[in-house]
Amino acid sequence: MSDLTHFDARGDAHMVDVSEKPVTSRTAIARGHVKMTPETYAIMTDGSAKKGDVLGVARLAGIMGAKQTSNLIPLCHPLPITKVALDLTPDPDLPGVVIKATVKTTGQTGIEMEALTAVSVAGLTVYDMLKAVEKTMEIGGIRLTMKEGGKSGRFEAE
Repeated sequence: MSDLTHFDARGDAHMVDVSEKPVTSRTAIARGHVKMTPETYAIMTDGSAKKGDVLGVARLAGIMGAKQTSNLIPLCHPLPITKVALDLTPDPDLPGVVIKATVKTTGQTGIEMEALTAVSVAGLTVYDMLKAVEKTMEIGGIRLTMKEGGKSGRFEAE
């Protein structure tokens, strides 16, 4: 248990004290996707979804989700987010949409959870916007692809 920072010596969950950590610039990038049928993909890309602009609404939802992360994940610190950018790219080969979130802060702890939350909320919003057409859409592949800043330095996957 000693390597898991969110648990004390007895194994009880607690919020990590970051007050002694230096303030550094931190960035995290996360990715995921929503897979759907070609018919649903056509509705999403041609703008005929009854609820409106699927990708535009999902982009805003992802931004809002990143800003709410500490309210959703019990041991996350509230962070001063300095940037949230979401790229939602239609992919006819999936078919579906690939979601990429880039989140930045200047703080004492990482911003990975905010990036992952942004992707998750954007994916859930795509599902919500299109569920009347297809209930079998698949949200998946949500993962951290890059983080930098802080003591552990840079991590990159993919």
